[in-house]
Amino acid sequence: MNRENKVPLWHKYMLTISEASEYFNIGEKKLRQMVQEDSTADFILNNGVKVLIKRVKFEQYIDETCSI
Repeated sequence: MNRENKVPLWHKYMLTISEASEYFNIGEKKLRQMVQEDSTADFILNNGVKVLIKRVKFEQYIDETCSI
């Protein structure tokens, strides 16, 4: 898939750690730490060894918290 056909991050249902880091302006290390500390969080989907972040659910999580 060439760059012109890529789905914009704000249209994706799930984001990789790298994409979530870029989209939410949170470091990859911090996101990985959050996933490790609460691997059953509502916004996490494990796809084998790959971790995906459910964008809208993570947005809701951020809206409800005052620090990460």
